Amino acid sequence: MTETKVMPPHLRRRRIWILILAVLAVIVVGTAIYIGSYYHADGSAMDAVQRPAAGVETEDSEGDWITFRKAEPTGTGGEDASSIGLIFYPGGKVQYESYGPLMEMLAKEDIVCVLVHMPGNLAVLDKDAAEDVMAAYPDIREWYIGGHSLGGVMAAAFAGDRTEALEGVFFLGSYTTEDLSDSGLKGLTLTGSEDGVLDRKKYEENRGNLPAGTVEVTIPGGNHAGFGSYGPQKGDGEASISPEAQQESTAAALTEWIREQE
Repeated sequence: MTETKVMPPHLRRRRIWILILAVLAVIVVGTAIYIGSYYHADGSAMDAVQRPAAGVETEDSEGDWITFRKAEPTGTGGEDASSIGLIFYPGGKVQYESYGPLMEMLAKEDIVCVLVHMPGNLAVLDKDAAEDVMAAYPDIREWYIGGHSLGGVMAAAFAGDRTEALEGVFFLGSYTTEDLSDSGLKGLTLTGSEDGVLDRKKYEENRGNLPAGTVEVTIPGGNHAGFGSYGPQKGDGEASISPEAQQESTAAALTEWIREQE
């Protein structure tokens, strides 16, 4: 008869702990690799952040967000238009400075734009970041929130919790899984005709979640990555217009939409 050897309890425990630590190590390394792989802002984006156009100034809030505003607001209709604020959540795995050129364009229109830095470049890790932004600018009388791709989804999730503090929510190549149909918020969606990243099926499935009366705009020739300045994105369609042209169209549509709400 073959004698069965029984492993001592302390050796079994040691093996279990070694296995647990090995699994944790794989998770940590895998997460680090995933987070460390992202789309980097190009030169034009960094210029907009560090050397904005004449008449626009930027302020870095210790890495939490970057604020773009007109250096000398002119006001509109007897009121200071700079009291209108826009909070922007970046797309997933996209360096947040990539949206600097778009924020710069909007700042020229007397809209205070706050570009939020998300941990790991993933808005899902801090959907309530807008809470601190709003607290930091108590003079803003009207807030609009939105974002690109995953950023738009998470901005909508925040909006669902704070409808009373917001005027509207916007989506760039994005959609909302949060039911905002009866929120009373104004809505705007912007998509590029050549967008190959946006999940069109989910967009249609969640169309009913958009705020009632949402304005839907398609930018001819635009794609997914063109809303930012970070180069081509995997799986995207080929744009027939430049990112600058797409961002100009986006800024014009956002400005018109916001002004219509005043």
